[in-house]
Amino acid sequence: MIDLTKLTPEALAGEPYRWAAVGGLFSPADAAALARTFPRDHFKTIGGYDGEKGFQYEARSLVGMGAREPAHAERLSGPWRRFTSELLSAEYRAALSRMTGLDLSALPMEANASHYGARAWLGPHVDLEDKVVTHVFYFNESWDEGDGGCLTVLRSGEMADVVKVVPPVVGNSAVLVRSQNSWHAVSPVRDGCRTSRRSLTVTFYRPGSLSTMWPEGDATPLHDYDSKLHKLAEWARSARRRLAR
Repeated sequence: MIDLTKLTPEALAGEPYRWAAVGGLFSPADAAALARTFPRDHFKTIGGYDGEKGFQYEARSLVGMGAREPAHAERLSGPWRRFTSELLSAEYRAALSRMTGLDLSALPMEANASHYGARAWLGPHVDLEDKVVTHVFYFNESWDEGDGGCLTVLRSGEMADVVKVVPPVVGNSAVLVRSQNSWHAVSPVRDGCRTSRRSLTVTFYRPGSLSTMWPEGDATPLHDYDSKLHKLAEWARSARRRLAR
């Protein structure tokens, strides 16, 4: 499902750090299926301030740290099970290794799906030192940049110091090579936005790293993502399709 030929060294920018915006990763049919069946089960609310960044969003484990199988696979659609199997493949690791020039073949990987609803955000930050490479995929069928919720590549820790804005439209993705100045953020989703910003973050870690998203012994209750919001968004999309006929 993933067009690995798009993950090339030439796509990687060198300023203000090593990163890339990579689009067109899925065929139109696969993109539509992944967007339509984005997970809504087994989420927990993430929020607070960790000393570096403020954050608020909903997260679901797709692949646990170092796991070889998807989490809660019985709740995933067929397209999402196929997509996850590719994320777990040696071919995907090899493509990202060639792109970044870093050997990711034996590093532990974790993947988490996220819903950013109204007022959700992720403040300016560089990733933890345990992180080596992060690949963020997006799954909204369409998105108005005025609604916020966009990945913002930054030159510094100031939200206004913008290099690039990446909207969360399915097929778009961003590759971030962690460094001391790899500043980025997610702009706040506009209050009143009627659909969530949907993404998947795949992260490769240094050996021996522990998950900060799902620490051992975490007993946070899990829930389905707001079904009323989902149904309203689905109704709106259906209405637009009917009017376009």
